[in-house]
Amino acid sequence: MPDAPLLDARGEATSLKQARAGRPAVVVFYRGAWCPYCNVALRTYQEELAAELDERGIALIAVSPQKPDGSLTVAETNKLSYAVLSDPGNRIGRALGIVTRPTDRTQQAQAALGLDLSEMNADGTYDIVMPTVAVVDAAGVLRWIDVHPNYTTRTEPAQVLAALKETVF
Repeated sequence: MPDAPLLDARGEATSLKQARAGRPAVVVFYRGAWCPYCNVALRTYQEELAAELDERGIALIAVSPQKPDGSLTVAETNKLSYAVLSDPGNRIGRALGIVTRPTDRTQQAQAALGLDLSEMNADGTYDIVMPTVAVVDAAGVLRWIDVHPNYTTRTEPAQVLAALKETVF
């Protein structure tokens, strides 16, 4: 699994390896606090996965390109017990090939609604990740990944649990 310098929800330097702390992990890549679909998914993962993963010694980690204050908002608003991190520059997303950019027309429509991704993202770009869930083993090896080019769909908790079974966790 690629790694890069990340920021936690308080703006402190960290990395995926540090957040995993030697444990296997389920890593959720989401677009940002502004995305209603992302918020629903993150709450669902909290309600349906977090406790079971914790009992099994598996970290649950959410990563987005937004500024740390957006990560803090997501964590507090959704009452998340797991790490919510910022990947300035989408370095991990780029390494995984899951970064996309809204079209100019979409950016204009978002701006008309008061959403400017370049203001939300830590690197000032419009680049976002496709909703993705990755399973990483304790050694940091990527064992399973589910990428959703359609931003309205997400990996279901049952799919995550099945992937964990398939990858011998």
